[in-house]
Amino acid sequence: MTASGVAGAAGLTSLSGCGTGSGSGDVTLKLVAADYGDPGGNNSSETYWKSLADAFTKENPDIKVDVTVYSWNVIGKKLNEMVKSGNVPDIAQLDSYANWAAEGRLYKVSELLPIPAQAEFLVALAEAGEVHRVQYGLPFVASTRLLFYNKNLFSQAGLDPDSAPESWDDIKSAAKALKKAGVKIPYGLPLGSEEAQAETFMWMISNGGSYVDSVGNYTINSPENVEAFTWLRDNLVDPGLTNSQPERTNRQELFDAFGRGEVGMLNGHPTLMPQADRHSVQYGTGKLPGKDGPAEGNLGVADWTMAFKENGHRDECGKLLAFIYREKNHYAFADRYDLMPVTTATTKHMRRDRKHKELWRFLDQLSGAEFYPVGKVSWATINTELKTTVGQAAAKGGDPKAVLSALQRDAEAADKKAES
Repeated sequence: MTASGVAGAAGLTSLSGCGTGSGSGDVTLKLVAADYGDPGGNNSSETYWKSLADAFTKENPDIKVDVTVYSWNVIGKKLNEMVKSGNVPDIAQLDSYANWAAEGRLYKVSELLPIPAQAEFLVALAEAGEVHRVQYGLPFVASTRLLFYNKNLFSQAGLDPDSAPESWDDIKSAAKALKKAGVKIPYGLPLGSEEAQAETFMWMISNGGSYVDSVGNYTINSPENVEAFTWLRDNLVDPGLTNSQPERTNRQELFDAFGRGEVGMLNGHPTLMPQADRHSVQYGTGKLPGKDGPAEGNLGVADWTMAFKENGHRDECGKLLAFIYREKNHYAFADRYDLMPVTTATTKHMRRDRKHKELWRFLDQLSGAEFYPVGKVSWATINTELKTTVGQAAAKGGDPKAVLSALQRDAEAADKKAES
């Protein structure tokens, strides 16, 4: 799931960093966690982690847990700085892990958890946590995507408020009607640096494309991907049916605008639901529209937990991770942020909870979702480049083939370097 991502599987916050501590003991575990709260929501993850750390140390009085929570805006940079300076945490959350696994810095999951605990993770997610068929990344939470649309704006534009667009042509015709009705942003297209890789992947999937092929080779400039971005440029961006300058627009900006009733349609993950509910936005959801009908695939995003070897706290890390993924504790986090759990028991728990009925539709798509190629060591480098450049492929006057081909060349070079 950001897995997001990602900028994460969930939303971003404007927090810079805040520490929490718990108990006292013979060993202190340093845990760096991401904040999944949304701006203005007063639901920072710091509260969850402090409570969990307190409960863990009460059960394991010889292990102290020192947690630092960073926003998704800065956590990647902070973790890289910590590792480079030698101030390595014991456990960390991020939207990637493969580069540190390749450097030999991470414990294998098999070194941390017993086989029954390993078997609890959903198969597709466990496999996404592997580098060369060895699992290093533990999925933390996941999400898939749906098309969200504002029912009131659809009604005002003469569109059926109970029928979601299913194809690219449906998106185009609905966007035209919304624009004619005076809607500020008919279709929200976030291709800015926050999460351009997610919106990009969804449009690739909608045309049968992907970042990689079945054996893991990069296919960024495939004909399917070039066609998708060319259609976006010619049919949505150039006619002014999207937000101004999509290549500079971040996801959270559009989520906020959707909450203000300014966006007709956009692709969204589960955390958009409570944000829309707080603003009393009447919305509908549908499968990702494809070229000729509903897309066959869907974007799956997972955020990852990993344990570093540097401090030698393998047993203590294993105990804490087992505690984090205990059904009660894992469900508390997924429940808090309307995200999808990653273990079998907790997923069944969520399916029994009718409070999360609207989330079941996202859950249904998880088994067939396509994930970022996070197991490729080169992905972290390419993901960073994608966030800052891929938006140009759909910009007014942009050249999709040239932009995607440049990314393809860089991806192949980074892949070759990582494997050498």
